[in-house]
Amino acid sequence: MGDSSDFRVLQGGDNCIIIDFGEEISMGLNRKVHNLKNWISKKQYPGIIETVPTYRSLAVYFDPDKFDLKYFSGDVQKVEPPILDSFPPERKIIHIPVSYGNHFGPDLTDVAEYHGLTMEKVIQIHSRPIYHCYMLGFTPGFAYLGGMDERIATPRLTEPRKAIPSGSVGIAGHQTGIYPIESPGGWKIIGRTPLKLFDPSADPPVMILSGWGVRFYPVPTDKYEAIKEMVLSGRYEPEITAREDR
Repeated sequence: MGDSSDFRVLQGGDNCIIIDFGEEISMGLNRKVHNLKNWISKKQYPGIIETVPTYRSLAVYFDPDKFDLKYFSGDVQKVEPPILDSFPPERKIIHIPVSYGNHFGPDLTDVAEYHGLTMEKVIQIHSRPIYHCYMLGFTPGFAYLGGMDERIATPRLTEPRKAIPSGSVGIAGHQTGIYPIESPGGWKIIGRTPLKLFDPSADPPVMILSGWGVRFYPVPTDKYEAIKEMVLSGRYEPEITAREDR
């Protein structure tokens, strides 16, 4: 439909356009995606139903009877590069407790052996970074997290499991993520969080939002169970802090 030096505007169907920023997975492109999402939200265009960010593009869903596609596309083409390249004004880090290993992380041993590391070292490496949530997908609330240390990048399972418990923390290649609901999957599972990451009755229904930072911290089994009880009784609030890194 159109293009600029920074992105292309593509038809995604009768009620969707896709604003595509490139071919690579990078923090720089993903920042552009989220900045454009914020910019569109502030403009409050009539007829827009939802904007969905991915690694490198933004899908804009709209009501064809209420949405002026030509006007919107022309307006988007005029967005100034500094707007797309700036750091979002509200960036947050959610801190996720994880019980690593034992029955919560059946593949922790395999990950450690694959890299010639101890399980303790894998836990230390995995829980150190602030991960970036590039996008949500696969199942409701599944956060694709980038920024994992290369030292623990591990291939997926050769045969996916039919059911992975909700809250399971896994590794697939150079990414890590959390299964928000029980589902099939082929990621190597190294731990589990007691937090409820998807709740259709909540607003928003997902705990981790696209564009947020995520930091894991290890907890022993008894602490896991205590947090789980608090979650089930509605008494637990995850720690959320401001993200200051540039």
